[in-house]
Amino acid sequence: MQAKDIMTQKVFTVTADMPIKELAEFLLDHKISGAPVVDEQGRYLGLITEKELIEQNKRLHIPTVVTIMEAVIYLESPKHFEQELKEISATRVGDLYLKEVSTISEDTELEDIATLMSECGSELLPVMQDNQLVGIVGKADMVRAIAKQ
Repeated sequence: MQAKDIMTQKVFTVTADMPIKELAEFLLDHKISGAPVVDEQGRYLGLITEKELIEQNKRLHIPTVVTIMEAVIYLESPKHFEQELKEISATRVGDLYLKEVSTISEDTELEDIATLMSECGSELLPVMQDNQLVGIVGKADMVRAIAKQ
């Protein structure tokens, strides 16, 4: 069984300029856990999921610092702290979506999809063919495929 046999072909997409509140309503209305982000021409840019929405609402972890003679030394990555600040203050999908997401082709075998989902921790995998988004495979698609086998 391959991705083309189990993928959802009617893919709900969002744009980077969509407000976060509107995204949450969109996911609820369509009963989906995430959506590919596309540009104005429909080209695939990345993925936004419920996970990013949830992480946006977590408590901000203030990094531990040490001051020595007026110098501030971060004991944790200041870049990570900056990223958390950016996520918490996000107002649009473009501020939160994942730009580097694994994708699969229509010919990807079920076992490879399961391995990729497991290893990457991804719940959704966009299906690409000739640089075009042609479908998406989610956990529910995988469970249905397993039940059919």
